[in-house]
Amino acid sequence: MTSDPHLIFADVSLDIKCGAFQPALDKLSSMGRWLPESYIFHLLFARATRGLKRYEEAIEHLSHCCRIAPANQVAWRELIEVKTLQSQAPEPARTPAIDEVAVEFEELSKALAGFTPPRATECFEPTPIAEQKQPFPDDASIAVPTESLANLFINQGAYKKAIRVYTSLIQLNPSKADCYRQSIDRVLEKL
Repeated sequence: MTSDPHLIFADVSLDIKCGAFQPALDKLSSMGRWLPESYIFHLLFARATRGLKRYEEAIEHLSHCCRIAPANQVAWRELIEVKTLQSQAPEPARTPAIDEVAVEFEELSKALAGFTPPRATECFEPTPIAEQKQPFPDDASIAVPTESLANLFINQGAYKKAIRVYTSLIQLNPSKADCYRQSIDRVLEKL
């Protein structure tokens, strides 16, 4: 294919005259970015889209032609013709848009139609101490042992838990094992 715009325009003109609107449009589409202000480009593009009954695009390109060359009556005449064709064209059959969110809400409302919440008995009495959550036992494993947790247990008087934390820390951080052993000895003195 040639790169001379005049030869391309001549070829596109022949395509349009023969009714080959899509091939004409294909040839023009590759040129649009190099000729954004070309009257001939926009006129031919409008004629090709008009042939494909894509009137909105044809009107857009013909309007651009009228801005480029306001005194040229060819684009004005064709613009009027395309607007007339557009107004006479039957409305395209519109398929109802499916709103997925609305469909989901409908399904949810059907599912919830028979739902009854469980009956709860409310009382204003506090939970008895026996039913309240008790702290974990001294021999329970500690998921994340830290020095801060060990110090917290020491301050609370939970010495066995603090020793468990220090024992875990010795395994996790052997480089500070001597420090942790001394801490264990201080906790054992408090027992």
